[in-house]
Amino acid sequence: MELNDIYDKDRNLTGRIHRRGTKWKPGEYGLVVCVWIYDGKGNLLMTRRAPQKSFPGTWENSGGAARAGETSRQAIRRELFEETGIRAEEVDFEFLRTTRDHHAFYDHYCLRSQVSLEQVVLQPGETDDVKWVSHAEVHEMIRRKEICQIIAQQFLEEEPTLQKRQTAQE
Repeated sequence: MELNDIYDKDRNLTGRIHRRGTKWKPGEYGLVVCVWIYDGKGNLLMTRRAPQKSFPGTWENSGGAARAGETSRQAIRRELFEETGIRAEEVDFEFLRTTRDHHAFYDHYCLRSQVSLEQVVLQPGETDDVKWVSHAEVHEMIRRKEICQIIAQQFLEEEPTLQKRQTAQE
């Protein structure tokens, strides 16, 4: 059973805990983290969602819900490792922005890594494939609806910032 901290609309901890899979009450928010891994050569690391997940077979960046007691950076470090086997220190994640929807705050990060695909360890039941793709390939994947809409929207909003990171590394 996964437990998550409950935040108010201003992102203050309420001291209450939410059990994953139960409905959020009005005014309650969780914390979700996500990271774009870039290689400094114009490519992004994408994983494919396992068949038993929501949006099965679609491609995404790594991320997930913060557990109760975790900070945003602790959560992104854990999620990245769980989904890919990639280890990074909390300070290595570059914070991009926070967004909010009906019941969650989303902390967006990026991380420079040149991990080889052979080093990636996929998490059974979570991810079943991985690949490096160019920004142009991501746009084509969006056009073909191979990326779920929320991830596609995040990419389009964050692409200018990600492109700056890529060119700064070349």
